Amino acid sequence: MLQNSFIYHIAIILYAFSISLYFIDFLQSNQRANRIAFWLLSIVWVLQTIFISVRYTETHANPILTMLSGVYFYVWLLITLSLIINRALRVDFLVFFLNVVAFGVSAFSTFTPFGRTPPVLANRLVSELLYVHVGMAVISYAAFTVSFIFSIMYLLQYRLLKQKKWNTRLRRLGDLMKLDTMSYFTNVFAVPFFMLAILLGSIWAYAKLDSFHWYDPKVIGSFVVLFVYGTGLYIRISERLQGRNLAYWNVGAFLVMLINIFLLGNLSSFHLWNF
Repeated sequence: MLQNSFIYHIAIILYAFSISLYFIDFLQSNQRANRIAFWLLSIVWVLQTIFISVRYTETHANPILTMLSGVYFYVWLLITLSLIINRALRVDFLVFFLNVVAFGVSAFSTFTPFGRTPPVLANRLVSELLYVHVGMAVISYAAFTVSFIFSIMYLLQYRLLKQKKWNTRLRRLGDLMKLDTMSYFTNVFAVPFFMLAILLGSIWAYAKLDSFHWYDPKVIGSFVVLFVYGTGLYIRISERLQGRNLAYWNVGAFLVMLINIFLLGNLSSFHLWNF
């Protein structure tokens, strides 16, 4: 049973990567990201199928007559439909939104101890969810950091061009448009990944903590970070800010993230770990 839960953990992680890639395609019509997302989603479908089959063999739980099994089967059907829609109708945006819903339901059903899940396994799943949540958050923070570095390089390159300092450093920093694009695409990956990390963290808190409050400083700070970076994507797409101003926005967003990690994390009543 524990090995079967490991399969589901892998499926959740791959699912998160798939949704992030679909999000990139949603914003940029990136066919390469769409293809990779599709194949990752196909792997998730295979893992889900194995999970349901093994679970039925071990517990003899009917796939539709118990609440927990019904949720697993519901998520499996959503993934199946999304794969069919992607191939047959090419309605990519529907596939993206459908799988955001399926991911949320899948994560909730996996890490919330209800139904016929044995108590030992339920506690193990909830505990392991913490590591998944933290791991996804760390990946998001790393991506935001890379995006921040690209923005710093952009501002430095912009300054050298403005001062007309045509030297080796100018050439090695790279093209402004390329730096801007790399910063943007890194955020496009990180924002949905961070959003999913918050979702999993909220599920863990409700399942594990006796006193979880939405007004906890770290919780509020995480939503502020998500809002600031999400707003940055919006103003980039809507072209309300461009170039240097957008780079400054990204630098500011990174500072907000640091405040959330190192300051608000210490003020939190349950975030006793720091990155």
